[in-house]
Amino acid sequence: QVQLVESGGGSVQDGGSLRLSCAASGYTFSSNCMGWFRQAPGEEREGVAIISTGGGSTLYRDSVKGRFTISQDNAKNTLYLQMNSLKPEATAMYYCAADRYSRRNCYFAESRFQSWGQGTQVTVSS
Repeated sequence: QVQLVESGGGSVQDGGSLRLSCAASGYTFSSNCMGWFRQAPGEEREGVAIISTGGGSTLYRDSVKGRFTISQDNAKNTLYLQMNSLKPEATAMYYCAADRYSRRNCYFAESRFQSWGQGTQVTVSS
């Protein structure tokens, strides 16, 4: 059974940085897609960043390009999201997600991700 545990959330000022971690168990980083999604109060969940764990290709939503970086450590079975120059609109619960199927391409479609973590809260104050 796949288990994803996020950590690293917290409260920062506008312009600050955080690094989120997602420790995966029961899951092997191969040719799969893993990603970070977020959900702000009263809003729908949205994709933030995705990585193909086999080839390393990445996909970001436009609003975080150049500031957020998704990466993986296969030895530690851990996914990361480095978030720099954070803005108040980044305030949300951040979720790690994993796709157990091998895919040629990764997309932000939530239906492709079968396993989800419990989330870690990120709060950015102005």
